Amino acid sequence: MENDVIELKFKGQRRVVYANPRRMQFKVGDYVIVQADNGIDMGRINHISSLRIETDNKKKLKKVIRKSSPGDIKKLEENSTAEGKAIRVCKDKLKNHKLKMKLVDCEFQFDGKKITFHFTADGRVDFRNLVKDVAGVYRTRIEFRQIGVRDEARRLGGYGVCGEKLCCSTWIRDFLPVTTQAAKDQKLSLNPTKLAGVCGRLKCCLMYERGFYNKTIRLFPKLAKPVTTAKGQGIVTSIDIFKEQFVVLYEDDSTETLALSYLQKHVNKCENDCGKDNGSEKSN
Repeated sequence: MENDVIELKFKGQRRVVYANPRRMQFKVGDYVIVQADNGIDMGRINHISSLRIETDNKKKLKKVIRKSSPGDIKKLEENSTAEGKAIRVCKDKLKNHKLKMKLVDCEFQFDGKKITFHFTADGRVDFRNLVKDVAGVYRTRIEFRQIGVRDEARRLGGYGVCGEKLCCSTWIRDFLPVTTQAAKDQKLSLNPTKLAGVCGRLKCCLMYERGFYNKTIRLFPKLAKPVTTAKGQGIVTSIDIFKEQFVVLYEDDSTETLALSYLQKHVNKCENDCGKDNGSEKSN
């Protein structure tokens, strides 16, 4: 497949769009060499088709240079090993400078002309002396980038309580604000421990499941609403949208679990019939 614009993925789920003016043929998963800050970088193709970029913006994109060679792949593996060592070196420097920051990750530009350290901190940190110290070891451009705890989870990856890989490290591109109202809409317990993801913030899935809950719940009678069934009149005490059923509590304290399909076939019909009977009694 060929296209003049492709998207590459780098370490930590970093995604960048590049121009492919020579329309070199690639497929998703290929490693390619691209232009970078004062050098070259290497990433893996994440997306090719359906990328629409305005012409003016295309001119600003860095360009794809070539497909990676076996030697490039070996160099990438060497960089990965060097990144682990750089983290250890930087952590030792952090102790010496006594800075209140947590080092999360390290990323080498493919040609080694830039090393980026990602960290979290509660506030602003003056790390200028730390940069000079680390640069003295590696003698290359050093950059420290402060990120949030959700970005930390994205970079490190992991698994959620659902047993699946974290959404932030697989498919979520942009973090949206998550509020407790999403939990309330879904009738979830407002227990901070259960609502928090591995990052310590409210789970992202609360928001993208919210629309499904709000749409589906409209199909059911409201909680505590009186309904009339074949058994008589009662009130709705609970709803299970996954099993598509609800529970009705009757005046004699008995309960009945009804399917959502029953609502359309019987409950509404019974309510209409009862309404007609009540109307005829009044006229008499």
